[in-house]
Amino acid sequence: MTKRGWWLVLLNFVMPGSAQALAGNHRLGRLGLGSTLLLWTLVVVTILFALLAPTAGLSIITGAWLPEWLSLVRQLPLLIAQGLLVAYAVLWSVLTVDTLRLVRLVKTGPAARFGIASLAVVLLVVAGGTAAYAANVAGTTRATLGAIFGVSGPSVPPSEGYYNILLLGADSGEGRDSMRFDSISVVSVNATTGATTITGIPRDMPNFPFAAGPMQDRYPNGHEGHADPDCGWGSGINQLRTEVEVCQDGSAVYPDAVANGSAPGIEATKDAAEGILGIEIPYYVFIDMHGFASLIDALGGVDINVAERLPKGGGPVYSGQPVDEWATGWIEAGPQHMDGDTAQWYARSRYTTSDFDRMERQRVLQQAMLAQFTPQTVLTRFQEIAAAGTDIVETDLPQSLVPFLAELALKAREHPVTTIELTPEGGIDEYNPDYTYIQELVRTALHPPTPTPSPEG
Repeated sequence: MTKRGWWLVLLNFVMPGSAQALAGNHRLGRLGLGSTLLLWTLVVVTILFALLAPTAGLSIITGAWLPEWLSLVRQLPLLIAQGLLVAYAVLWSVLTVDTLRLVRLVKTGPAARFGIASLAVVLLVVAGGTAAYAANVAGTTRATLGAIFGVSGPSVPPSEGYYNILLLGADSGEGRDSMRFDSISVVSVNATTGATTITGIPRDMPNFPFAAGPMQDRYPNGHEGHADPDCGWGSGINQLRTEVEVCQDGSAVYPDAVANGSAPGIEATKDAAEGILGIEIPYYVFIDMHGFASLIDALGGVDINVAERLPKGGGPVYSGQPVDEWATGWIEAGPQHMDGDTAQWYARSRYTTSDFDRMERQRVLQQAMLAQFTPQTVLTRFQEIAAAGTDIVETDLPQSLVPFLAELALKAREHPVTTIELTPEGGIDEYNPDYTYIQELVRTALHPPTPTPSPEG
């Protein structure tokens, strides 16, 4: 009976339902064996998709394969997966309890009773806990996709071979009288190779043109400056949100913005970025820097080589105040493994350097974060990354594009990130930018000319 007890417990773990099929309720055994075979079949199919066709696998899981008129039920596959995993965890618990009944512990050896019961409990925790954790991951994935990405929305094909996405960073934390886009970039991802180019746009870039649309109708000769404390000072691109959403009726300027998961100020900034760079930018990703540190911490920190010593803190109280009096800390020069708070100050610090230096640091931080988004990091820290992303990220990217963009993200790791900085160091006059030259610069970076072979001899 002791040997029989050990074998039944091990069989229940290796093939749940087999103990009942051999020595108990055959109907329950068939249910357990059938469920186990179904689960292992799904696991094998999932692994094969992950190895051979990851895009197709993600499309099935996220419901991206469903037609547009069924977009509201795109989360159904993940919901079904979550339900099946929970049901299997419950079934495994029932089978384990029934297996202990079949073992008849009172008839086993005195020393073996505790061991058999303990082994059954440990194996139940391992097996049932794994199924429960997988169900939790499926639920978190479903909630995260629903919170960040639009369930429905237009899926725009790549423009001239690229997906161009406006990347905005703003700080809505304490001490800010309004939320302006302090970091403005355009990420261009090659739709075939995944090669990525990040173009940084200075937040104070003046007199910029708009792409065709309501803002171009208002400013046919480029954006004009303001001297209104309510509508923003100067003509910088980061003033557009305040101008459109505070000083104008944004819903009248961009009536479809909210319905498509965007906002009037973001759409105005899109049109400005399109006018500056001369490329189509259908989507945006907004990151609220107020909660940015949590995402860095969720990634386990980032590695950055700091070019010069930078102060932390909100800046001087009065003109000419020494840095050591107001700085709350320092980021030392050299290689640094930064936590979220340090990385946030690395991107924010501005009073001992220029805005152009800060732009360059923000681009360095973006590249460091991309490097940290490895499959291993995402798998081991999935819950933390999902929670942080839900809190700080907004986008109008539709769920139907998620599988394809995920595949491109893996391809992008095989290429160095190209950066374009529209700064004086990059040959751009900060007071009077040549937008024709900027557009040609971007065009050449995205579509480099093919070298002409030299004639023989």
